[in-house]
Amino acid sequence: MSLTVRILLALVAGLGCGIALAEWGGAWEAQAVAVAQPVGKAWLGGLQMPLVPLIFALLVTGIAQAAATARSNGMAGRAIGLFALLLTAAAGVAALAGPVMLRLWPVPPGAVGALAGAAPVAEVPDVRPSAEWLLGFIPVNPIRAASEGQVVAVVLFALVFGFAVTRIGAERRAMLTGFFEALADALLVVVRWVLWLAPLGVFALALVAGARSGLATAGALLHYIGFIVALCLIVTLLLYPMVAGAGRIGLLRFARAALPAQAIAFSTQSSIASLPAMIEASDGPLQVRETSRSIVLPLAISLFRITSPTANLGVAIYVAAMNGVPLGAVQLVLGVGVAAIVSLAAVGLPSQITFFTTTGPICLAMGVPVEALPLLLAVETVPDIFRTVGNVTADMGVTRILDVREGGAR
Repeated sequence: MSLTVRILLALVAGLGCGIALAEWGGAWEAQAVAVAQPVGKAWLGGLQMPLVPLIFALLVTGIAQAAATARSNGMAGRAIGLFALLLTAAAGVAALAGPVMLRLWPVPPGAVGALAGAAPVAEVPDVRPSAEWLLGFIPVNPIRAASEGQVVAVVLFALVFGFAVTRIGAERRAMLTGFFEALADALLVVVRWVLWLAPLGVFALALVAGARSGLATAGALLHYIGFIVALCLIVTLLLYPMVAGAGRIGLLRFARAALPAQAIAFSTQSSIASLPAMIEASDGPLQVRETSRSIVLPLAISLFRITSPTANLGVAIYVAAMNGVPLGAVQLVLGVGVAAIVSLAAVGLPSQITFFTTTGPICLAMGVPVEALPLLLAVETVPDIFRTVGNVTADMGVTRILDVREGGAR
């Protein structure tokens, strides 16, 4: 039985037990919650423990590898530049569409704080851009910034440090990147250990949520799934006119070419499994040259997940709404920047680890509680289907666009 299935079963069991305790538990309800709550919090604390150093290590190694790839091949460098631009734009879609969707289709009544069992936050300090505010992002003491969970400062320092690593001698660069790769590997082992206990932690958190909020928790989870799926669909649909214009290809022609790979992505939730169909589409109806396809398509599968910043920022926006945390323009802009950057840092990781290493920093940067993330992970299977379909569509689209820009394709 896969970890995802075990987590989902733990969620259902925990919610069921919590709701049953709320309805018929009597004096047992308070005792069960008193036991389950510290268990859930302890597991969540263990999950947060390696988050900041892991993101730092992944960013440094990711930047170094991307820079080396860009220097070795001109088309690869242009591809990475296009990836960065589109990832930022995809995060911007969530920042613009997410709050509007939640105003038109608000979180179900009674679900505020349901997934985290937390009281609504009355207000968030009014943060206005200023010289002092901008200077606050400069990590004068990076270690202190990391210890205090100042994610934006840590990410900024990781970017500067990562680019600095690319400017030193090859031998020293290899030693330094090797150290951070080893550090990331060790931290991933810690995360896997914590995730091995995920069914227990999710059960405890779900029991507390079910006991406190009853069926409102289930309603919030279903509403959340619909919200994230809708954001992924918006980004996917926006790809069609973009590829048609920039890639000089008919809208229906691109749609027909992408359909077989999308079907495989939908059924397998794997971009790698869709690769043969993407190659066939590139060589056939998309008419991409082999020289372009052989460089861009593997690079896109490795680095470019266009739905990640959209869905991950959408998670933060949804959790904020559910906990009564108002988000201003400043918080959303910070979320866009962090979402675009960390989506590049977490490529190639297992889906359960990716969920926390990408959504956790965004929530921390925006001042959004992270207690609900484990329960949202349990229902990530459905949104992940639409994430993968969007990623596969984007991979084929950027391959066509870059080939056209290089003088190929018709």
